[in-house]
Amino acid sequence: MMKMKIMTLANHITVVRILLIPVFVLFAVYYGRSIEDGRPEEWLRIASIIVFITASVTDLLDGWVARKFGQMSRVGAVLDPIADKGLLLTALITLTFSKWTYAFPLWFLVLVIARDIVIMTGCLVVKHLNGKLEVHPSLIGKTATATQMVALAWVMLQFPGHLYPIYVAGAFTLLSGLGYVLDGVSQLRHHDTPHA
Repeated sequence: MMKMKIMTLANHITVVRILLIPVFVLFAVYYGRSIEDGRPEEWLRIASIIVFITASVTDLLDGWVARKFGQMSRVGAVLDPIADKGLLLTALITLTFSKWTYAFPLWFLVLVIARDIVIMTGCLVVKHLNGKLEVHPSLIGKTATATQMVALAWVMLQFPGHLYPIYVAGAFTLLSGLGYVLDGVSQLRHHDTPHA
């Protein structure tokens, strides 16, 4: 059961993750500018990678602290997904537009954002029409997130052939979106209220 305490240690760790997002953006953007100027400053890329890894590790850490010390809270339940999605989307946006040698194509960013919008809209519709919403995390959804992180790592490390992991992540992102849509439609079909 979630406790009422507002700012626990786990929540402070989550806030640190949120605060690291603009630091990552700063390093990544300035690295892109150094490439445009013809003088790549590799330390900026390394710094952005270190900040991103640190932020990602705090995602594991705050969850462990919350479970270990019984610090599950409503604030944490709100902040954690905001921090997770904020870090992922910010990294994708930054690495799409910041002029790195290997970057994300625009279609991938559009796909990820469109999937999230469709899922959020679908959740609101199902909740409104059914009066309740059952969220079923799927294996393909988790795989989509994992492949997105692999693609991010590939691009940040500036490995050649970066489009291959992006295509794989794109395929799983699309399939997971379709899966959640079908799950939502299934919940609407099983709703007992007769339709006009």
